[in-house]
Amino acid sequence: MVVAVLGTTISPYLFFWQAAQEVEESRLRPGRRELLKDPEYVAEHLSRIKQDTIVGMTFSNLVALCIVLATAVTLGGKGVAQIESAAQAAEALRPIAGEFAFAVFAMGIVGTGLLAVPVLAGSAAYAVSELFGWKAGLSQGFRKARGFYLIIIFATGIGTAMGILEVDPMHALVWSAMVNGVIAVPIMVVLMLVGQSSKLMGPHTISLRHRVLGWAATAVMAAAVAFMLATSLS
Repeated sequence: MVVAVLGTTISPYLFFWQAAQEVEESRLRPGRRELLKDPEYVAEHLSRIKQDTIVGMTFSNLVALCIVLATAVTLGGKGVAQIESAAQAAEALRPIAGEFAFAVFAMGIVGTGLLAVPVLAGSAAYAVSELFGWKAGLSQGFRKARGFYLIIIFATGIGTAMGILEVDPMHALVWSAMVNGVIAVPIMVVLMLVGQSSKLMGPHTISLRHRVLGWAATAVMAAAVAFMLATSLS
């Protein structure tokens, strides 16, 4: 569960989504490439990215904390430890939300899906497209970036099929989070090496503080994965 929580917090899609969006924006605005040579513009742009990241991560972790606390008070307080479906979770909320429990839970699931599908499927499409050298980007038409859009369609289709086949969504979420935690470790190592490489980053290498914090986070992720594998095989 520790690896699953870490894999959800530091998920590999985060490493692709914002970077891909930055590249796509540069492609849509050719004049921006010249601006990137201006130190003042770069400093201001990186400052905006930093503020956006801090605000986004603060709110996302606050929401996650509220979910954990709400689950502990409602389901945990009732002694419900095994949830195998969204319907069962909604039913467990009936003592608090009353007859609207299912509607409230359904709204949350639909809202989460509308947020997650384009981001998660999109980041996977960006990663696969970059791997094979395909044209990618939500600004591209389907004919120009067929592989990119087919990956999004395929990923969404898999999720839909899992729902039709009644695959346990709770276990699927935990397992996918665990896989994310394992995959995140080598990606974080590569990102740290790239970030501190003056050959690749030029004057924009990460600071000493970010190197210490970054490698510390990588070490924590690696230790959690190693402990999980050791206890699972023993």
